[in-house]
Parts: sequence; structure tokens; C-alpha cells
Amino acid sequence: MDQDAVLRAKVMLLSSNRRVLRGPQALWVYRVLTQANPEAYGSKLAYVLVLAGRAPGAQDLPMLRQALLDEAVQVARALDPANPFRAKVLAMALDALST
Repeated sequence: MDQDAVLRAKVMLLSSNRRVLRGPQALWVYRVLTQANPEAYGSKLAYVLVLAGRAPGAQDLPMLRQALLDEAVQVARALDPANPFRAKVLAMALDALST
């Protein structure tokens, strides 16, 4: 685990004024932080992946959309069943994948 990358991701997250970071760097931030602490950041990664899969650019690139949504499902399924956000993000990812 690259501790510098984790630190940079945490700084970006803390610099944000949002509960869940969005935008071009959100995927990178949550991917890095999920590697460091999957239960704390995995649900946010899954959520951001679903948003990215629904974005207009991904709609025009079906293979990209499929990859993003597959990753979202995989991340959500990997969360502990006791995680309070697991069911919600898994349902959201599966719904986006089926549409």
C-alpha cells in the first residue's frame, strides 16, 4: 500500500465540502482509500462507480459502463453484511447493471 497515495487521497477528501466526493478524481480517491479501509470507504466507492456508470460519457461507451458497474457490484458484495450501507449500494449497483 502506497502510504503517500493514501495521504493524498485523504487530503483531497478532507478538502472537499461534500459528504461523498464526486467528480473526475473521486474514483481514484475512493479506490485508494478502499484498499486501505474497505469497510469505511467501499460503499462510497460503489456509489461513485454507479454514478460514473450512469454518466453520459459512459452511456456512449457500453464496455466502460459495464466495467464500472461490474466493479460497483463486486465492491458492494465484498462489504461485510453487517455494513449498514451494503444493501443499499448493492441494490443500486445491481439496478444500474440491469438497466
